[in-house]
Amino acid sequence: MARSCCIVNCHSRSHDSHGKPKAKGIGFYRIPSWKKNYSSDVSEVTKRQRMAWIAAIGRPNITFQNTPPHMLVCSKHFHKGKPAYKMMESDPDWAPSINLGRTELKVGRASSKQPHFSGPETDNPGEIHAGNPASGEQPMEYNSGLDHDYCCAPDVTVDQNMKLKKEMGTLRKEIQELKMQSAFGLQRFAGSDDDIQFYTGFASYRHFMMFWGLIEPSVHRVIHRSWSEATERRSEAVNASHMMQSLQPIDELFLFQMYLAAGLEERDLANRFGIHPFTVSCIISSWTTYLYTLLGSVCIWIDAEDIKAHLPDDFKDFPDTQVIVTCTELKCQIPSSTLLQREMFSKSHCTMKGLIGMAPHGAVTFVSSLYQGSISDKELFRRSGLVDHLTEDMAIMVDEGFLMSDCVDWKVYCPAFLSQNSQMLAHSGFKRQKIARLSAHVERVSRRVKENKLFDSVIPLSIAGSIKEIFTVACLLINYQNKPLVRARAKKHT
Repeated sequence: MARSCCIVNCHSRSHDSHGKPKAKGIGFYRIPSWKKNYSSDVSEVTKRQRMAWIAAIGRPNITFQNTPPHMLVCSKHFHKGKPAYKMMESDPDWAPSINLGRTELKVGRASSKQPHFSGPETDNPGEIHAGNPASGEQPMEYNSGLDHDYCCAPDVTVDQNMKLKKEMGTLRKEIQELKMQSAFGLQRFAGSDDDIQFYTGFASYRHFMMFWGLIEPSVHRVIHRSWSEATERRSEAVNASHMMQSLQPIDELFLFQMYLAAGLEERDLANRFGIHPFTVSCIISSWTTYLYTLLGSVCIWIDAEDIKAHLPDDFKDFPDTQVIVTCTELKCQIPSSTLLQREMFSKSHCTMKGLIGMAPHGAVTFVSSLYQGSISDKELFRRSGLVDHLTEDMAIMVDEGFLMSDCVDWKVYCPAFLSQNSQMLAHSGFKRQKIARLSAHVERVSRRVKENKLFDSVIPLSIAGSIKEIFTVACLLINYQNKPLVRARAKKHT
């Protein structure tokens, strides 16, 4: 097999193209190998010699880890025609040093890992100056403490890579911060409690995150509508990437709260969050069902013993009060059916009615379903299911306008000027005023529900199928969004 020299611009070959010997008297030598099983001293010397050879050859495809076996160096590149013994580091022939095929040999920085050959420049581009004793010049010296800058040292490459990785990490962080600033999501308003309250109804960002911490473990149960149902409901072609879930779960909750509390329409929400309107519809539907199921599974009714243990001082004259009850109405779009119009008509508009119960200390403890607006307060109370939670030793308090004292067997505290009950008329004027003032707390709960802009306007018939669930969720969220009404008021007056 013909052997050739791997030094640049060296044409030494052992055989010509016809296979006949060509280079007589020229030897070819392999790059020193290095193995870790040598003794420590010999291994380090061999390692330095190997690196010196690789640096002298100067080919990019020859590295410390990769030296092809056919890469040989001929005897023309050694002063004595052959390499020196590996332990003779001071010998110039310890590595190839002449006729290296480069015009100059640059002096690099100091390093303990790479060899370096230093010497004056020569007029012969194919030869390194070996010194001229007659002119007083010293022969070229080998210095094992320096490296060549034309050889890519591994430590330099690692440093550069680490620097680039650090810069890339910094740029990624800056890009992420810019995206967060430009994206419409919860983190954009994390520093403004006023904005959080406006968009979500929660008193502060802290309140919102506390609620999120309670529901996060079960968020994976949120199930979005299948693609087949999406295709059936929508005939126009929609990009699949837009229809897929593209928001984080916490931002989906933020979107749902904006729909409920701020009353924003689906198209508006789609433009703000950069998703398709149908995706917004799926998110709202999914979170309505999820929160209705999750919050509805929590028992909010409080036992009489716990009610008495947390009874505010304002109720000391009514210690047996278990719940304060009010009726609330939501305006809805007028249906085309005459029968539905007659059933839902109340006063001057089509409405839906619901019953809300509040504990004396301010927590919502009962929420009924929604019924047609034509139903009376008494019938609403009977259908609501609140009767099943009451016992004979409990009393209920109603706000003004809720006439039901003559249809129940329990004690009813009602403002005297709204009732003809003789028991109520026997109370002192001060006590009658106090009942009216305390029963007004539940009206404030009703106002909190209607502070959700979705209920503040006319409910469209398009969401009539889910309005009952949305109403229940809105009532139950009151327990998480704000502080108790009565306690806050009592503290204010003290």
